[in-house]
Amino acid sequence: MGTLVGAWKLVSFEETSPDGQRNQPYGTDPVGILIYTDTGFMSVQIMRRDRPALPDLTFEEIGAAQIKEVVGGFTAFSGTYQADPDNHIVIHHVQCHVLPGSVGKDLRRRYELEGDTLVLWPTPTRAVTWERVK
Repeated sequence: MGTLVGAWKLVSFEETSPDGQRNQPYGTDPVGILIYTDTGFMSVQIMRRDRPALPDLTFEEIGAAQIKEVVGGFTAFSGTYQADPDNHIVIHHVQCHVLPGSVGKDLRRRYELEGDTLVLWPTPTRAVTWERVK
């Protein structure tokens, strides 16, 4: 079994609904980066490529609805992590998150690592596939 350490490029982010339909909440061509360091730190950012541009105004001048639409197509967090390769589990200890309520939480992910492909399951119905950056 390989190691999670390194940089990973997002390939896909898919959810499966109870009726079996596949959904792509970040669109068909999302962009993202996931980094695991050998010193135990991690960082991840994921976004829709088709997020609308904000007007060229200061943050205070932009409307709440516009900000909500843009942030709805983006997620990011960072912190430390622990991997349990025997049980295919990684736990992200969140220190910084786009959603303040997630700060301080431990986000447990089941994972499969095969060659340069990493699949993380935040939930049993949500699969996030990554490709190792060489």
